[in-house]
Amino acid sequence: MKLYIPMDSAAKALGADDVAEAVRREAEARDLDVTIIRTGTRGMIWLEPLVEIDRGNGREAFGPVTSKDVPALLDGTLDGHGPVENIPFFARQTRLTFARCGVIDPLDLADYEKHGGLVGLRRAIDLSSAEIVAEVTDSGLRGRGGAGFPTGIKWKTVMEAEAPQKYIVCNADEGDSGTFADRMIMEGDPFTLIEGMVIAGLGVGATKGYVYLRSEYPDAIAVMNEAIRIARDKGALGEDILGSKRSFDMEVRVGAGAYVCGEETSLLNSLEGKRGVVRAKPPLPALEGFLGRPTVVNNVISLATIPVIFERGAQHYADFGMGRSRGTVTLQIAGNVARGGLFETAFGITLGEVVNDLGGGTRSGQPVKAVQVGGPLGAYIPVANFDAPLGYEELDARGGLLGHAGLTVFDDSVDMLKMARFAMEFCAVESCGKCTPCRIGSVRGVETIDRIARGDADAIPLLTDLCETMTDGSLCALGGFTPFPVMSALNHFPDDFATQKEAAE
Repeated sequence: MKLYIPMDSAAKALGADDVAEAVRREAEARDLDVTIIRTGTRGMIWLEPLVEIDRGNGREAFGPVTSKDVPALLDGTLDGHGPVENIPFFARQTRLTFARCGVIDPLDLADYEKHGGLVGLRRAIDLSSAEIVAEVTDSGLRGRGGAGFPTGIKWKTVMEAEAPQKYIVCNADEGDSGTFADRMIMEGDPFTLIEGMVIAGLGVGATKGYVYLRSEYPDAIAVMNEAIRIARDKGALGEDILGSKRSFDMEVRVGAGAYVCGEETSLLNSLEGKRGVVRAKPPLPALEGFLGRPTVVNNVISLATIPVIFERGAQHYADFGMGRSRGTVTLQIAGNVARGGLFETAFGITLGEVVNDLGGGTRSGQPVKAVQVGGPLGAYIPVANFDAPLGYEELDARGGLLGHAGLTVFDDSVDMLKMARFAMEFCAVESCGKCTPCRIGSVRGVETIDRIARGDADAIPLLTDLCETMTDGSLCALGGFTPFPVMSALNHFPDDFATQKEAAE
């Protein structure tokens, strides 16, 4: 009997380690031959700890499981969900990037290969740099960290740059509230990120890579470090990758908790041991990045998707999606929602389908009021716009921002004026201080919203002007995008701002 129990942070927070220990003790007491395999999560967080049992005829899912459920679990009397693939939330997904998450032992390279790992790298080894970059370009892959910049164009710029040393930098500083896709990959399928970074190195001529990983992810740090060690020992990293005589090596660097270091130039400063502040552009990091050398800076999901593209071909990946948004989007459903978790699907699904159908509405049972898409810098989307398809340009046309594809759900008890204030306060706290519109504008923004809360309606035009200045004048997205949540709250939920005035009167 094999039991698959997640070691993902979310599952552990909900008691997965206790369940694993209870299984071990109960099996020992019964003298049962039980193998416990710790995996990543399948991404259905409301069912965690989700335990899968294989008694010889396939894996059957049970969850959420507690330590007290273990005797019934081993007896075969505990009610289950059948195969995970049959659970409606999971069955509707198109799992490409996350195909192995929750399926394999994250630190078993042989298990990784058994499920399609290293196929893409072996193919890439036989291609020229130009052919590798062309494959990425043809796939239509865009940056999954938030900006949505075409990955192939970035790689081509670095490939064509002349320099004695080039670098691949993975931005794993996943600081947006309600997002966890990067962490899920690093904890559940780290070799796919490593493989993607090696292919990127072969494509642009880089021999060194860094994973800039936030200190708040201790489990991901431990798993990535061990995965890199294993990959190096097995010849998938180092001086002679899979016997190809080509070299690429990498290491993890841990950030110190600054949200602004999710911005690529701040990240590079931090990586160099400097204060994490934004650099003015140009020069672009693709030409003068880490230590002044040409550098590819890509998000975890972008790099982790590269092996899929090379395993199945660019056209296979490009066949998913809509418009200029090709492939799959990894939606992270969080907040006040009945069924939170990760949902990977082709671009084009509507916001309403995600929140009401997949997410099951609010956990509180009250009506949905808004969804913030794209983290703390994303706009609040009202129910009236829930027909909006999730794609970069499509959401932008509705005044939204896809960002890292995090969705935070709010019910009708939320005060949108307070949420607008939180956005400005967040910017004030996290600003690196490099530019005046962000450093000063956010502080003035908090003060202006407080004036509105006290009933000063004349402060509303001032808030609008302030947001325009921040959008146009900030050096990076922190100050430039903070007006998205502020103005969306004001424009879509004016009654929340008017109520404050009436209360004051």
